[in-house]
Amino acid sequence: MSRRRVFQIDLPEDEPETEVPAPTPSRRGAGRPGPMASAVRENAESLRERKALEEAIRAENDALAHEHVRLKSEGLVLERIPLDAVDAEKLTRDRAPGEDAELPELIASIRELGLSNPIRVERHGDRFELVQGWRRLQAFKALLAETGEAAFATIPAAMAPEQDLETAYRRMVDENMVRKDISFAEMAELARAYAADPQIACADADKAVATLFKSAGYQKRSYIRAFAQLLEALGGRLKFAPALPRNLGLAVRARIEAEPGGLAELIQALEAHPDRDANEELAILRGFTAADDLAHDPEPGAAKPKPKARSGRAGKMTFRLSRPDGEAKCTAANGRLELRGETDFTAYDRQRLERAVAAFYAALDD
Repeated sequence: MSRRRVFQIDLPEDEPETEVPAPTPSRRGAGRPGPMASAVRENAESLRERKALEEAIRAENDALAHEHVRLKSEGLVLERIPLDAVDAEKLTRDRAPGEDAELPELIASIRELGLSNPIRVERHGDRFELVQGWRRLQAFKALLAETGEAAFATIPAAMAPEQDLETAYRRMVDENMVRKDISFAEMAELARAYAADPQIACADADKAVATLFKSAGYQKRSYIRAFAQLLEALGGRLKFAPALPRNLGLAVRARIEAEPGGLAELIQALEAHPDRDANEELAILRGFTAADDLAHDPEPGAAKPKPKARSGRAGKMTFRLSRPDGEAKCTAANGRLELRGETDFTAYDRQRLERAVAAFYAALDD
């Protein structure tokens, strides 16, 4: 039988448990987060920056949109639009029919330098209504017909908001008032057309003149009214009204108002020469007024006509004159003329009375 060996191992006594300190990080990586934390933080910062950039872009786009709307409302946004898409039906133009003597000069300027001032239009679907720029539009049409170039098939245009008729007429008038060649007859014809427009509440041409020509002086408005009344009385019988000088037109109207039967006499004289030209028409009108000194300035050095002596008995002369508003009693004496009747002369403006008196003296001098 073998002998079994016994080994004894002595164990150390139990020691109190102590906390194991965490490993101390190396100096190179001290206080830095791990790769995952860095990626999260960088992504958050990127999102914040992107959001701020998007808000700035959105605010800028909103500001640009509002500015575009403002500019468009003021007619400052330009487009090139086809000539054949432009209508000119809304307004009666203050231009006489026939050839425009200044149009060739405008055509030459556009051909050489281009269009410096765009037309103004209102947009109506795929069509455009002309507000300002009639001559410019005609010049482009002439250049397109002459050259066939595609550049003249469209015209720069400012988009204007739709306006009521009174505002549109006022804009056109104010623009054309700076033209040196616009005649009193053209302005008067525009006032008559404005008063006759059924879409406008305007009683007569006198009120139309007051509305359309507010920016003109009182004297000029009175001349336009006088021409409007003359054109109305002649009923379109003047073929060359724009050629009628201011003073001659005023003298013609004064005689028509002052002399019964004067209008019929003038109409007969005009209708007796249906093939007359502008100069012949002016000669007829000057003959009717018998007051060339009112119709045009005398030649330098020319003597003014002297009043003719009145034959007949001396002393006071009295006669009566029938008028539509009643009978007028006229008393003439040396240096004095008295009119008595139903007419309220205070209802007439001063310039109108002055023209009538001037025409009266001119008729005496004939």
